[in-house]
Amino acid sequence: MSSDSLRHRLRAALPVALKARDRTAVAALRSTLAAIDNAEAVGAGVTTRGLAIEESPVGAGATEVERRLLTEEQVRDVVVAEVAERRAAAEEYERAGRTDRAELFRAEAAVLDAHLDDCP
Repeated sequence: MSSDSLRHRLRAALPVALKARDRTAVAALRSTLAAIDNAEAVGAGVTTRGLAIEESPVGAGATEVERRLLTEEQVRDVVVAEVAERRAAAEEYERAGRTDRAELFRAEAAVLDAHLDDCP
């Protein structure tokens, strides 16, 4: 992971937002970083079920597998999806007459958009 990667910029922005007590940015950054982490989780296809006892892993950490590592493009795709989700939620809240919630989701989308704009 290069120091100027999107993931690195998002992680670096989180403590800044925390220090500034910017709740909107903190919420957007935390949930997006969690979405990236979730995307790197090993899929449901990895299992040890069905193995004979003698083939079963034994010992501490024996069943652990390495997480996937997303490319910069895949990380960008996750962030773009997070922005799209927030915009869709804002539209739903707007239709329901909850303009306050709609504005909150639009503000979160803007926080993430700013980081996407910094992408090469």
